[in-house]
Amino acid sequence: MAEASLEGERGFAKSERGKWPDGGVTRVPFWVYSDEEIYRREQDHVFGGANWNYVALEAEIPNGGDFVRSWVGDKPVVVTRDAEGGVNVFANSCAHRGVAFCRHNRGNTDLFTCPYHQWSYDLKGRVTGIPFRRGYKGKGGMGKDFSLEGRGATPLAVAVRNGVIFAAFDHVAEAFEDYLGPKMLGYFDRVFDGRPLKVLGYLKQRIDCNWKLMFENIKDPYHASVLHVFLITFGLFRMDQESAVEMDETGRHGALISRRGAEADAEASREMSNNLRVDFSLRDPRLLDIAREYPGDATVVMQTIWPNVIVQQQSNTLAMRHMVPRGPHAFDLNWTFFGYADDTPEMTQRRVRQANLMGPAGLVSVDDSEVLVMSQDGLVPYPDSEAVVEMGGKEVADAPHMITEVAIRGFYSHYKKVMGL
Repeated sequence: MAEASLEGERGFAKSERGKWPDGGVTRVPFWVYSDEEIYRREQDHVFGGANWNYVALEAEIPNGGDFVRSWVGDKPVVVTRDAEGGVNVFANSCAHRGVAFCRHNRGNTDLFTCPYHQWSYDLKGRVTGIPFRRGYKGKGGMGKDFSLEGRGATPLAVAVRNGVIFAAFDHVAEAFEDYLGPKMLGYFDRVFDGRPLKVLGYLKQRIDCNWKLMFENIKDPYHASVLHVFLITFGLFRMDQESAVEMDETGRHGALISRRGAEADAEASREMSNNLRVDFSLRDPRLLDIAREYPGDATVVMQTIWPNVIVQQQSNTLAMRHMVPRGPHAFDLNWTFFGYADDTPEMTQRRVRQANLMGPAGLVSVDDSEVLVMSQDGLVPYPDSEAVVEMGGKEVADAPHMITEVAIRGFYSHYKKVMGL
């Protein structure tokens, strides 16, 4: 889209310009985190269309009639297992007057009923009943030409791979395997290798910042070695360890990979000195009891899958972090912690124990929640300013270290194209 037409469509104030800075992906304009029109366009272009959005794990709907409530962007959807064993995703919006008729986070049913006018839906989202459709004693009702055929909640395309469910509004979306690309598919299949999954629990938080700041955060290994006291002090993810940042060809998906190593040397310790606590120790050292369970030496792989999910493998704790935008200035972060159905009780306990690193009050993640709100507080009042994203250079290419912001540059390279900026 031409800049002039985009600027007119967006309705930017003169001071905001509506034009991406000259520095390309080494600069990110602050207005992208707060502009209302940008947010509306994201719902159509980023979360809508031919993009595969994470919605649930199959382990959450193992039986016919099982359902979970989920979101694609800020649009509510329902994920179901029908009587034939198929997985369906459809809009949680009544075909009559738009009511979000599914009101429970999860459960089992053979019928959804809208509370407003009692229209009913089956497990595929099709309308199956309408009260007083024929009127009453010859009065009222739907017209004679009204048919239930084709009526229902808007269906989404569905892709399921190794127990993970994705959905897209565009039914001609590319195959999920092509969407991820061979490199990112390898990291995906590393965790989701075909073994049945087991849900261990849920956490949910609302963070008062733009959703993109969370996605950037997990594409940003640079901050991990200067912000997170726990990671630095106990050596779970640190600048001096063997590490890499990898992306797919588009830059939209990425992975941060690290291997736990020895104590930091003098140079690394100086760089991390603000938050390196040499006097800290654990009352329960089992929190750092890590069991090797995947091929290779990586002890951490954090994968970001465009546009709405983070696959977390930190030591032995596993989780899906599902981002749900709530306007330009807030988003929900929904955590689904899981393991494998064949885990031993000891491994399950290890995963649950290590989950204390994550979530709203996690020993690591609590830092992110706080600093991301501080980021939004500093960005919004200065829409004409721009972020500098030059750590590790200006290019967009895989890096064999974590002193880089290359994955953020890759993200905005794709984001700009999708948004027509």
